[in-house]
Amino acid sequence: MSANWEVRLSSSRGVPYFYNPETHESMWEAPPGLSQEQIAALPGARQYLPGAGGGANGERPAQVRASHLLVKHSGSRRPSSWKEPVITRSKEEAIAILKGYAAEINGSPDKFAELASKHSDCSSHSNGGDLGFFKPGQMQKPFEDATYALKVGEISDIVSTDSGVHLILRTA
Repeated sequence: MSANWEVRLSSSRGVPYFYNPETHESMWEAPPGLSQEQIAALPGARQYLPGAGGGANGERPAQVRASHLLVKHSGSRRPSSWKEPVITRSKEEAIAILKGYAAEINGSPDKFAELASKHSDCSSHSNGGDLGFFKPGQMQKPFEDATYALKVGEISDIVSTDSGVHLILRTA
């Protein structure tokens, strides 16, 4: 099965997908039954899949995927959210709130998604904080740098951007 698949980049979404030129089948997730090694060996994998060769030897992968939990404060570039029409807390208060969430998460991706769903000031809360895949230049620089510095499955310390303060979970 693996011999027929290749990795391509979606021109409309800018993310990789799996394509079988023999059957013309395509899918966003890896075809079932393929090991990580088989996926990494597919044509196009090194070019388009994070961690499939790209990222070794200090290179950055072409893109990463992350979830985040954002707490905005009065100094955020848009101090409002789906939860609060006007956010008045200070940056210090936002950091204290985020520290509490970090202690509760304690490294658990499931707990991260649960708390992001309930408490994140970003519209991504509806997806457990998932921001999807992104490439260099698509996010604010501190957020991008922190995400690329993480290994898959790792959660950042508090990261401050113009949007507010974040915890970031790298997922791919």
